[in-house]
Amino acid sequence: MYKLITTDGNAKRGEFTTPHGVIQTPVFMNVGTIAAIKGAVSTEDLQTIKTQVQLSNTYHLHVRPGDEIVKKLGGLHKFMVWDKPILTDSGGFQVFSLAGLRKIKEEGVYFNSHIDGRKIFMGPEESMQIQSNLASTIAMAFDECPPATAERSYIQPSVDRTTRWLKRCKDEMARLNSLEDTINKKQMLFGINQGGIFEDIRIEHAKQITELDLDGYAIGGLAVGESHEEMYRIIEATVPYLPQNKPTYLMGVGTPANILEAVERGVDFFDCVYPSRNGRHGHVYTNQGKLNLFNAQYETDDRPIEEGCGCPACKKYSRAYIRHLLKAKEMLGMRFCVLHNLYFYNNMMEEIREAIEEHRFAQYKRRKLEGFNNK
Repeated sequence: MYKLITTDGNAKRGEFTTPHGVIQTPVFMNVGTIAAIKGAVSTEDLQTIKTQVQLSNTYHLHVRPGDEIVKKLGGLHKFMVWDKPILTDSGGFQVFSLAGLRKIKEEGVYFNSHIDGRKIFMGPEESMQIQSNLASTIAMAFDECPPATAERSYIQPSVDRTTRWLKRCKDEMARLNSLEDTINKKQMLFGINQGGIFEDIRIEHAKQITELDLDGYAIGGLAVGESHEEMYRIIEATVPYLPQNKPTYLMGVGTPANILEAVERGVDFFDCVYPSRNGRHGHVYTNQGKLNLFNAQYETDDRPIEEGCGCPACKKYSRAYIRHLLKAKEMLGMRFCVLHNLYFYNNMMEEIREAIEEHRFAQYKRRKLEGFNNK
């Protein structure tokens, strides 16, 4: 259940009530693909860095350790010791990005596991079954994620199939939620809008999936090859045709600047691997732009990554020390950078929510972007 608290222009400030607690939006979901955030980050850490939602991946958990095993152990929340909301993505993106050898048919997709090469079949029903076994808070519908730059002749039939698959996902989830041995009988379903960079296909698809009255709606298939300008244009064109009284989720996006631009256009859920991936390579976010801690200029720099930051790394440790750890290939250095970056993102979302509430989001966004561009 989504409650719109206020708007500031098109920016939305909401609350989304789920079986595992209330999510304050706009929100950034911390990506823990295989039920863990890469970079030695525990669920206790997630509590201290203001995480609201943890995101895991259906495909990856299906191939290892296996969703049946997670179900036997009480579901994902119990497995990873996390009591707040978890969103699982459907595996659709991985099937299309990881699997070189795949056959797309009406019933679903045949492909080979990237781990051991074994043959796997995944369709709408299989994706829902796996996500039901994982017992996540929010399940994503199984869709095809075509390259953003694909031709119209490819995109249109692909989107039509995604719509048919979505209806099957909805029916299957209703069936699974009614079963005796289902762990989370209140599992929620988000549908995914596709259409590449064709506004008319996006809009028509948004109208069709809105009629299904789902718990939330995502915009998929962006940040996969198109320019930032094209991405913003598609978000701007599509969001007005998705229900304002439901969460709008922009999948796999993005940089702090991308998030600010998308919030301004009415998006309120985000996820991205950037903060953890960049952190593992010593790249850290600050309000003055990104720093590369491997640079020699930080060798004797006794300041924290960012003055005034409340993350566990900045509270105690210097740039010089963290740089030394990174250079020595000590895992702790990577861990500090990941914790800092995730805190930076989660804290920025808190600031965004406050700015929308106080109807000063435009000023906040301008100031933030000026800071990022200072370097």
